[in-house]
Amino acid sequence: MKASRSIRALRPVQRQSFCLAHRPTPIQNQYQSLPPATPIRRSSTNSSSANSSSANSSSTNEPPKSTVDPSEVSHFNALASSWWDPVGPSRLLHLMNPLRHTFISRCRSASPSASSTPKLRYLDVGCGGGIFAESAARLPHTASVTAIDPTPEVFKIAEAHKRRDPALTVPGKLTYINTSIEDLPLPKTPEEGYDIVSLFEVLEHVNAPGPFLEHILPHVKPGGWLVLSTIARTWTSWMVTNVMAEDVLRIVPKGTHDWGKYVNEEELRSWFKGKDGWGEMRTQGVMYVPGLGWKEVGGSEGWGNYFFAVRRAEA
Repeated sequence: MKASRSIRALRPVQRQSFCLAHRPTPIQNQYQSLPPATPIRRSSTNSSSANSSSANSSSTNEPPKSTVDPSEVSHFNALASSWWDPVGPSRLLHLMNPLRHTFISRCRSASPSASSTPKLRYLDVGCGGGIFAESAARLPHTASVTAIDPTPEVFKIAEAHKRRDPALTVPGKLTYINTSIEDLPLPKTPEEGYDIVSLFEVLEHVNAPGPFLEHILPHVKPGGWLVLSTIARTWTSWMVTNVMAEDVLRIVPKGTHDWGKYVNEEELRSWFKGKDGWGEMRTQGVMYVPGLGWKEVGGSEGWGNYFFAVRRAEA
């Protein structure tokens, strides 16, 4: 893939519909560098119709103010009650969780300062019902986990499940916040950021990956890691995730995946190479094998599911 086309999935535009006859069209030159994220502005419900009409016409060509996709919120709200069912619609997330921790451990072990942080602070963005957040909070080297999600029904499930374990109800151990990353207060200083910011199975569900990541970066402390998992945008991934997983095997709820939102590993690398203060990057391809679970598969980051991590340079 040429560098001039490397950030097409990180564009600040609305979702594209997928058509079997063609891939989403490459973005034009004006999107080759991502603009800074736009702060969220809340509109007044008491404005006059004339003002509303004027505002609508003037904002037609503006990028979205929020990276949260309302249709995604609605979709995951409907799945909330079954989130903690290990054989339910979220089964693949439960099975993937051990590999998430393995990948994070490998990233940290490669850092020269890894042993200098005895207790880690996590921020889990798009935590859903708390599968990763709870498991991270139980680790002996964890100081605290802050987990955020904009989906209200899923948030309720996460809070209720947390109360089943007294160890997680210790003040400050695991804190859920029903909010988006745009509305989460920034750290007062870089050093007050988080050691690990996780973003698992989220990037392919937002409207504008570039601005979304821009909001996340300040929350990673110097020397800390941003760790995520997502899906490459290839014909193989479309066949596996949209056709086989949703339509044929039905191991994933219909409508979970939008192929046009997938982000290639090469696009992420290119985007982060253009960011000052971000250096070491690591990738691990993974694949779900029916009957065996998730397996690490070298090279599969080029055509399917993968983990990606980038480390913020130390001050």
